[in-house]
Amino acid sequence: MSWTALDALGADRNMVAARINGRLMDLATPIAEADDVEPVLIDSEEGLYILRHSAAHVAAQAVQRLFPEAKLGIGPPITDGFYYEFDVPEPFTPEDLKAIEKEAIAIAKSGQEFRRRVVTEDQAVAELAHEPYKLRLIGSDGGAEVMEVGGVELTVYDNVDRKTGEVCWSDLCRGPHVPNTSYIPPNAIKIMRSSASYWLGDQANESLQRLYGTAWPSKDALKAYLTFLEEAERRDHRRLGTELDLFSFPEDIGSGLAVFHPKGGVVRRVMEDYSRTRHEEAGYEFVNSPHITKSQLFEKSGHLDWYAEAMYPPMHLDAVVDAEGQVRRQGADYYLKPMNCPMHNLIFSARGRSYRELPLRMFEFGTVYRYEKSGVVQGLTRARGFTQDDAHIYCTHEQMAGELDSLLTFVLNLLRDYGLEDFYLELSTRNPEKSVGGEDEWNQATQALREAATKQNLELILDEGGAAFYGPKISVQAKDAIGRTWQMSTIQVDFQLPQRFDLEYQGSDGTKQRPVMIHRALFGSIERFFAVLLEHYAGAFPPWLAPVQVIGIPITDDHVDYLEDVAAKLRHRGVRVEVDTSDDRMQKKIRNAQRAKTPYMLIAGDDDVAAGAVSFRYRDGTQNNGVAIDAAIEEIVTAINDRVQV
Repeated sequence: MSWTALDALGADRNMVAARINGRLMDLATPIAEADDVEPVLIDSEEGLYILRHSAAHVAAQAVQRLFPEAKLGIGPPITDGFYYEFDVPEPFTPEDLKAIEKEAIAIAKSGQEFRRRVVTEDQAVAELAHEPYKLRLIGSDGGAEVMEVGGVELTVYDNVDRKTGEVCWSDLCRGPHVPNTSYIPPNAIKIMRSSASYWLGDQANESLQRLYGTAWPSKDALKAYLTFLEEAERRDHRRLGTELDLFSFPEDIGSGLAVFHPKGGVVRRVMEDYSRTRHEEAGYEFVNSPHITKSQLFEKSGHLDWYAEAMYPPMHLDAVVDAEGQVRRQGADYYLKPMNCPMHNLIFSARGRSYRELPLRMFEFGTVYRYEKSGVVQGLTRARGFTQDDAHIYCTHEQMAGELDSLLTFVLNLLRDYGLEDFYLELSTRNPEKSVGGEDEWNQATQALREAATKQNLELILDEGGAAFYGPKISVQAKDAIGRTWQMSTIQVDFQLPQRFDLEYQGSDGTKQRPVMIHRALFGSIERFFAVLLEHYAGAFPPWLAPVQVIGIPITDDHVDYLEDVAAKLRHRGVRVEVDTSDDRMQKKIRNAQRAKTPYMLIAGDDDVAAGAVSFRYRDGTQNNGVAIDAAIEEIVTAINDRVQV
């Protein structure tokens, strides 16, 4: 008797695939009685992955029905959806997207069966002679995002009409897929948008059209996701940055390079000032380094070997050529710095160091430059120029464990001060093909990070092979107000750069010893952290971070001087306050203050002047009338000092 995974598990519409002896497989996969078979449910992480992978095939079939000349690229599932790439004569229009979605829904309803076939390379080449991009994948191992190849065998999936047995569409794919297209609820699949892309993400390759879509186990799940996207759009930092006059990206400066306007500058300064204060309290010393350096520094650090593609091209400077064209002095290549750590190493090595100085904690708000590809530049969250809150700690091997423990606690507490509360940790380990140094060093560093992370009583997720070339790292992943995860702080243990820079200190026994170097960026970058907080708070910063904390709103011009006196008292207490002296009516002034997301509005009319009071109006629209001026000032100052949310 021939058994399949479905036979072993039993019919269940919530089951879309099976894990057989540890491998994710179709339910139609033949099994032996001794096989270990586990169900994969549609609402599990793996189930959603398979659902969306299958929906990508349905969307691709819909495209080729409507646009027979379209050539297939790759089509993987991604977070919350899928995409599929096509070579088409013209970019997709909004009307095309509607038509593709309609056709995809019809295919989902038809219940076509996904049938897997193992093929040889020669068979695949013959079958896919009309698909030039698929032909390029045959014989390669692909990658995590290339779903077509990379399994233990080469396979093709046919979409088969279950009534007639006719093959409706085929695709090179390693699977797995849902049993048939009716597992994709037709009212829970949506084509979202399209964009230009490059074949396999390489700008040297052909330009394609990437179709994005999403699929969910139910209509309600899709509706909840679309509502989430609407909220995310409302919070988009790029839109809020314009609406609240915080920052901009002038075309005259260049892609990924922001300028901060006065109000954005206030928020940024407050963020930085509070961070400086906390670092001073924690025993950090402040340093500064230049924006450019000779290439030899990054040759020494290894960054030109491992990081050159992400750096701006070099500037050749200092060469001297005489009138006859003879070179009298050779020049040098200078690079905009992509990171600060090599320069901090030079500060450490500028003089002799003693064990008594360790741990030595250096801190810098250092602006760096990285030549991100144009397709990945995204507002402040992925910029080409940004300022890192960069710290490097030099310590002994004996101090390393305690330093990592206190450092991670410091990082998490400071993030909590800015209003982030929901965290998990990720441990990135060595990739042997993209790393330097000995295995024992890496194991020691990885174990020290693991122990520090465990003490925080937070979920710890392993990111195998995700470390930088010089050492393992812990990254703090924070969830924002609508549940999105952002990578925030990173902590890396490094035994390699101290060797490359020959860093030494004199030990207690008089011998020269090598320090351990710990890299730490708490915000990641000021710009990115600004964007995260802006979206987390939807622009409504808590009073201590708000660019304008109080707006005085006079009922008539006769009350302006009274509110200016109140504003002067607030400024004396360090409060950022403005008085709206425009010609607008009071109600419009209130609306303007609400649109600016100002925490406090102080309204004054004749009764308030007579009583030496103001009427409080809060950001949420509630109001408290007749509050004495001194009491109003104390309420505002206390809320600011306590960093409360209003």
